[in-house]
Amino acid sequence: MRARVLTGALRAGTVLPETAVAEELGISKTPVRQALRALLQEGLLEVGPRRQLVVSGVSVEHRHELVQVREALERIAVAQACHVMSVDEIDQLRILLRRQKRAAEANDEETFIDLDEELHLAIAAGARLRVVPRLLTQLRGFVRLMRLGTARYEGHLHQVVDEHEAIVDGLERGDEGAALEALAIHLHKSEYVRRPAANVIG
Repeated sequence: MRARVLTGALRAGTVLPETAVAEELGISKTPVRQALRALLQEGLLEVGPRRQLVVSGVSVEHRHELVQVREALERIAVAQACHVMSVDEIDQLRILLRRQKRAAEANDEETFIDLDEELHLAIAAGARLRVVPRLLTQLRGFVRLMRLGTARYEGHLHQVVDEHEAIVDGLERGDEGAALEALAIHLHKSEYVRRPAANVIG
């Protein structure tokens, strides 16, 4: 159910009755109830006017809030990582970057997004932080939802790799200012929007 929400197969406003979902999946209502509660807690579902669970949308105001929260958390992680990340952890980031380049060359956006999330979380983990990685993990679903319904520049995946490399370069040098500047550029260009895309999923 989470994958269907994050890929846009279940659009914002879609009602998810527990019984109907269980019948569709061919399972009992108990695991469905648990799954829907987990999605509600994550924020991917919300309670509708008739107390039904519906797929959450991302309004302009919500999008702005998410960008601000994500930037605040990522800045904490990057600033700390500049001073404590090990050489081996930097090498792991370089490996992720090489894998991202291959995904970009293959135009494999799904794999690319998975690696994008892995890289950002690896930086937070390398910062030796406990709370920030958990909070960033909770934001992953919303970040994916924000990508739905937008058309992006051709070749934007390669631009993302370049921005990631600039962040990692700053981390490797221990240059907090450069790493944070690269992060700000990356996060504020994270949509790469060409034009509004009506009725487009993914």
